[in-house]
Amino acid sequence: MMTGILTAWQLTACAAAGGALGLIAGSFLATIVIRWPEGRCIASGRSTCDGCGRMLGPLELVPLLSFAIQRGRCRACGAAIDPRHPLIEGGCALVGVAALLVAPGTAGLAGAVFGWLLIALAALDVEHQWLPDRLTLPLAVLGFAGGALDLPPPLLDRAVGAAAAFASLSLIGWSYRRLRGREGLGGGDPKLFGAIGAWLGWQVLPFVLLLASLAGLGAIAAMTLRGRAVTATTRLPFGALLAVAAFPVWLVTAMLWR
Repeated sequence: MMTGILTAWQLTACAAAGGALGLIAGSFLATIVIRWPEGRCIASGRSTCDGCGRMLGPLELVPLLSFAIQRGRCRACGAAIDPRHPLIEGGCALVGVAALLVAPGTAGLAGAVFGWLLIALAALDVEHQWLPDRLTLPLAVLGFAGGALDLPPPLLDRAVGAAAAFASLSLIGWSYRRLRGREGLGGGDPKLFGAIGAWLGWQVLPFVLLLASLAGLGAIAAMTLRGRAVTATTRLPFGALLAVAAFPVWLVTAMLWR
């Protein structure tokens, strides 16, 4: 009985730690997602209101809670706070909770970092059709670092996964361009898929592609239901679809690795 209670408390502590770390990571990543495309500084200086430029106090920077208390507006000027802040913070909190519940310890923390970076990349792709190398390349490096630390899958599987993922999407993009005379995939999509392969290994990459494709079909169906015309040239943020598919696959594989 005591072992069961202790295990429950341990899982609760892991979930709480994952959620707290996710809120912190989400607050920083939301700033990146909002400011980076605008060319604004993200690495230095105190946080300010986007409306009036006033320096924000500590109580105004508590993830999710400050947004809720202030009802989504600046206390000084009343300007609306960008809703991407709570969305990204909440998403990162959920990722942290899920990762550390499925794999308590170093593996779960690594998986949380994987999910947090995927959220940032997905948000940038949806908003700006942009998958910056300065995020995808560190994502790949961290994937290989996990293999070097003996976290599953093995380093060789990760290397094969990265190479196969990058090569397969590059080939698909090249073939589409030759056959149709226009771009079908952005240049960042193969790099992101390669980074995902560096985390998941080669064996589960078909499932990532399958889930991403199903998510894309769901997005098209939703656009059709809203009355939006869908044609052969309608663009979908495939990088975001890959990111949305990759983390659930990591969760399942993490359970199997345990």
